[in-house]
Amino acid sequence: MNSRERILHSINHRQPDRIPIDLGSSTVTGISATAYNNLKKHLKIEKPTRVFDVVQQLASVDMEIIDLLGVDALDVNRLSTEDGDWHEVKLADGSIAEYPDWFRPVKADDGSWFTTDEEGTVLSKMPAGATFFDQMHFPYEEGYPDNFEKFRDALKKISWVTHSHSTNLNSSEFREKLITLKESTNKALVMSGGVKLLELGFFIRRMDNFLMDLMLDEKKLSEMLDILVDMHLSGLEKKCSSVGDLVDVIRFGDDLGMTSGPFMDLGTFRKLFKPRYKILCDYVKKHSNMKIFMHSCGSIKQFIPDLIEVGFDILNPVQTNCYEMDLVTLKKEFGRDITFWGGGADTASVINRAKPEDVRRDVLNRCEILSKDGGFVFAPIHNILSEVPPQNIMAAYNAVKEFNGE
Repeated sequence: MNSRERILHSINHRQPDRIPIDLGSSTVTGISATAYNNLKKHLKIEKPTRVFDVVQQLASVDMEIIDLLGVDALDVNRLSTEDGDWHEVKLADGSIAEYPDWFRPVKADDGSWFTTDEEGTVLSKMPAGATFFDQMHFPYEEGYPDNFEKFRDALKKISWVTHSHSTNLNSSEFREKLITLKESTNKALVMSGGVKLLELGFFIRRMDNFLMDLMLDEKKLSEMLDILVDMHLSGLEKKCSSVGDLVDVIRFGDDLGMTSGPFMDLGTFRKLFKPRYKILCDYVKKHSNMKIFMHSCGSIKQFIPDLIEVGFDILNPVQTNCYEMDLVTLKKEFGRDITFWGGGADTASVINRAKPEDVRRDVLNRCEILSKDGGFVFAPIHNILSEVPPQNIMAAYNAVKEFNGE
């Protein structure tokens, strides 16, 4: 099988020739630029590291690494890292990387970094020695406006929105490049759908306020969610019509859970979020052949049957260190109906802290549990962070190759 066939076989719950592998096909299966620099140094690869997700400080993974690790999926945004202007920066550990030209944070006297918009509003900060930017401005922190006429203006003051790569999907040049990428690599192509409901509520109201809104201000919250659905439908229309015939997987994302449990009860989820997810999933299913990838951190077992019902094909990151997220139980109860894209390496306590042999055993055990009858794409539980040593990254990916008999 080629990579695309392998990924699609697994998503369709048919046993592929080997476990498909991912690193860097999305902003939730990526690698910190710091860790990536260390990995390249370990592998004696000399090439500039480009930071394509500037908020999380994630690196664009080079094809040399993709080929070496046997990665089967690519982020279509990698095309945007090949174009445009970039400038050199020094990361917290002193290593060198490149930022896109449009991202120029300012260094404060205390060594921290911050960004502002044209009006001088501080949008994000990264403390000295830190490895990612924190959102600082929440447009509706003090309450909802009387109306939402300037809602899109408010979104522009959210760092997660303004500091992300934008691609002109309607560009014939981009489409031609995407066709070339697809034909030349035979990799599965993954695209961000830009769809967030709960998280955009967190970003605009601040998490604590928005969670209280679920109980105390359902009217305003629902009004805003409906605006978000309309906005996302407009975005999905552009994506489906322009590249929906080329892209294999489209990614949605909403962190529905914490380590200790979900953010809301099942009734609230079914009332406020499930019907809106169904509208968005139905649109993608009707207007493309793309599989739908749902990213949600935390303890979300109680939501999985509903996520399957509304049309999600894939669940990520499969955060198994959370309440009720036991890997054996998840595979047994839901493995026939949803693909686990993640869960392949423990990023909370193993890949970042253990010895390479312990990483190998952890990955082999997880592959044994998840690989039967497809429904699994190997990726660590969320992004590989800055402290993960290169020896452990290689141990994880070599263990998958060992399981695959390579």
